[in-house]
Amino acid sequence: MAALHDWLARYADTLDQSESLADEVMPALAAHGCFKAGVPVAMNGAGGDVRDAILGIADIARHSLTAAFVYWGQRSFIEYLLQSPNAALRERLLPDLLDGTLAGATGLSNAMKFLSGMEPLQINAVPDGDGWNLDGKLAWITNLRPQRFVAAAAVAPVNAAPPAIVMFESHATGVHRSDNLQLIALRGSHTAAVRIEQVAVPPANIISADAPAWLPRVRPAFLGMQCGMSIGLAQASLDAAAKAAGAATGRGQLADDIGAAREALAQHTAQLLDGVVSGRFVTEAPAMFKLRIGLAGIVRDAVTLELHAKGGHAYLEAQQDGFARRLRESAFIPVITPSITQLQAALAKHAGSSR
Repeated sequence: MAALHDWLARYADTLDQSESLADEVMPALAAHGCFKAGVPVAMNGAGGDVRDAILGIADIARHSLTAAFVYWGQRSFIEYLLQSPNAALRERLLPDLLDGTLAGATGLSNAMKFLSGMEPLQINAVPDGDGWNLDGKLAWITNLRPQRFVAAAAVAPVNAAPPAIVMFESHATGVHRSDNLQLIALRGSHTAAVRIEQVAVPPANIISADAPAWLPRVRPAFLGMQCGMSIGLAQASLDAAAKAAGAATGRGQLADDIGAAREALAQHTAQLLDGVVSGRFVTEAPAMFKLRIGLAGIVRDAVTLELHAKGGHAYLEAQQDGFARRLRESAFIPVITPSITQLQAALAKHAGSSR
């Protein structure tokens, strides 16, 4: 992985502020086997479980949150296939997803908010034989590689059927991808919007016919891998803070605060990995929401500690050593869907209903 780390370190700022290398991110990750983490060996994966994917995303986020964001999108889609009853769909798509020749977009942020009662589904589905005909939009999806992508989406049938999880392909008639969104950071992540007009989805492309039953089982992996981005970014800022504090006169007092933040990060990470692998978060979603909120707070504290340790040097272009990028990256952590505000609202709703 050293070669990948070196590439990311060299181009992290470019990936953050430009689309010029966007097409190179996924192939670089795939070449180092990133997407195989936690995938069964029998399916040409590296073995292990979703914890390996979480830690893999964290490792990449230490060097580039843009690359980690792409990793999360691709590996989340792979997880949907691993947990889908549609074995034929998995067998058809998984090889190209693992080797990076096909981009997978999660598309289920709306679904996760729907599951927690935060917002309605954005795509309607009209029965069409044994499949569906879709209309709607997804306002924000990452890893929509223009050359070829597949995306997952939750759809709301207009009849009495339960919401479903389906897959649609970039070349399908009626799929309209916007230009990449003009983000303040993460510009190399191929993040765009999709409008769906009369898109036919055959039974072969249905990931789950019962979203309310399926989503709680996959949500821990979805949020857990999302948390990997926070873990890696916090580690990077705390490492930079420790290095700066150790080299600066009069800033040694920050060592205790940096140490406390490291300990909090380690505790949150351990609780996250344990809850995901044990299955506890399937039925105890609020506990996972609290960890996601807690990790976002640690990221905020870590970046602040890095600023305090560097002082005015953080504002000198020649000396900030990635601080400006990490500051922009950290601003994304609270707003990635489901956002911290949305999770706090869900926790308040849960607390009110449990009284």
